[in-house]
Amino acid sequence: MMEGWLFVSPTLIGFLVFFLGPLLAVVYYSMTEWNLLTQQATYVGLRNFENALLENPDFWLVVRNSVIFAIGLVPLNMALALLLALALSRPFLGVVFFRTIFFAPVVTSAIAWAIVWKFMLQGEGGAVNQMLSWIGIDGPNWLRQPSWAMAAVIVTRVIKMVGLNMIIYIAALQSIPRDYEEAALLEGASRWQIFRMITWPMLAPTTLIIMVLTTIGSFKVFDHIYQMTGGGPENGTLVLAFYIYQQAFKFFNVGYASALALIMFVIVMILTLVQVMIRQRGAE
Repeated sequence: MMEGWLFVSPTLIGFLVFFLGPLLAVVYYSMTEWNLLTQQATYVGLRNFENALLENPDFWLVVRNSVIFAIGLVPLNMALALLLALALSRPFLGVVFFRTIFFAPVVTSAIAWAIVWKFMLQGEGGAVNQMLSWIGIDGPNWLRQPSWAMAAVIVTRVIKMVGLNMIIYIAALQSIPRDYEEAALLEGASRWQIFRMITWPMLAPTTLIIMVLTTIGSFKVFDHIYQMTGGGPENGTLVLAFYIYQQAFKFFNVGYASALALIMFVIVMILTLVQVMIRQRGAE
């Protein structure tokens, strides 16, 4: 009995220290008015949640921005990852090189990646606008115009993380038996019919996993917003994770930030459950 507890103790201690403990602390702090500078905490019950959900208009702006970011990022990331996986799932000369090229941004420092893109997306001096000028297009100041800033952050984030989903899709494609495809080809099926009737249904479990992970990641995005836009312009890219950071470490409202963190946890959990339920109904 004791030997078993000794074997699981590292995992158990890690769970208590790094997950359960902080989670309980956030629940406690969310019901207090605690200023990080004064270190004074006053119990206020559900006041922080009422303030966020019923009184603070900025909260719903932030939620809207987070939803827009997720709606823009998740489908684009998944579609591009699937296209790359279909192109790179079979062996050909140079396939390893191309897989490495598309996966390299995943292991690149997110801050370094954001800094580079911040310079590239500047106004007239940015590399992107200079290349657009070669074909007669006058590009905008991507990160300083509200109508373009969100799109710029979404696209740069997709390029950064698409390689991870590409690798997952490649592994799933390579696990599909080739017998199905060969039999369909003998029956005269086209490539599109094979993909629609065989490949895509067999990728459904992998697609669900990728969708859930990408959705969760889209709500947790912080580094790109912090480095590229700082939530601007005009709060156009102020998403929930960055808003929580502002409340906790810029305005020092730890209690309110903890309440926001729990709200974000509930939102992500609900979205995850909805995706799982939709997948289950589709399978039925």
